[in-house]
Amino acid sequence: MIVFDNLTTMIQTQKTAAWKEVAQGIAHEIKNPLTPIQLSAERLQRKYAGEITSDKGTFDTCTDTIIRQVEDIGRLIDEFSSFAQMPQPHLKPINLSELCRQIGFLEQNRFPEIQYELNLPKNDVTLRCDRQQIGQVLTNLLMNAAESISSRPSTNLENIAIGCIYLELEIDTTSVVLNIVDNGIGLPSGLLDRITEPYVTGRDKGTGLGLAITNKIMEDHNGELILRNNDDMGATATLVFKTTDGSS
Repeated sequence: MIVFDNLTTMIQTQKTAAWKEVAQGIAHEIKNPLTPIQLSAERLQRKYAGEITSDKGTFDTCTDTIIRQVEDIGRLIDEFSSFAQMPQPHLKPINLSELCRQIGFLEQNRFPEIQYELNLPKNDVTLRCDRQQIGQVLTNLLMNAAESISSRPSTNLENIAIGCIYLELEIDTTSVVLNIVDNGIGLPSGLLDRITEPYVTGRDKGTGLGLAITNKIMEDHNGELILRNNDDMGATATLVFKTTDGSS
């Protein structure tokens, strides 16, 4: 008798563990010098801003740039740290409908130029999950959708509709399904089969960790993340939470 084991899950687990070690190392090595750099730039501003008269504009611009770029790098390091130290979810019943409203409201304020449409059931949808982690999933996907819309070529904006993100929550006897649809530039077709792997990204400044973290959270919730490009424009991210085990 010959037994063939499916090694896909084991290999993926090993790859994720290896990437976590890399992320942890990168976060540690880069984060150490960031604080003194930022503190030095802020000290220069406080001490010399009032004394410089020859070219104060350049001084202010340069120190502001240093501080802003350090903060941007810090946010990237936070992504590395989040991926390297992903905690186990603490499952509690939450109102998923209300969470969608809250996250949608925050993202609408972050990107006021984009139209957000929420289609939620009249009754509350209760899901047993980690509120903070699922909130992070929704934020990651909505931010990706907004950035996809913002990346549309400006020369063609007059020929396409206003940027729109549509969030729909559905529930049936076996699952809770959440769709996030945008009319942005879509996902890179050549990367669709591995877009959720760590450090795989189609963006010039992307870390390739946002979708990896999102996918890991969904796996920890016994759920599924499905990404696809729309037929006409943009992409759809679908979150599927199985509820046959009584988790909702």
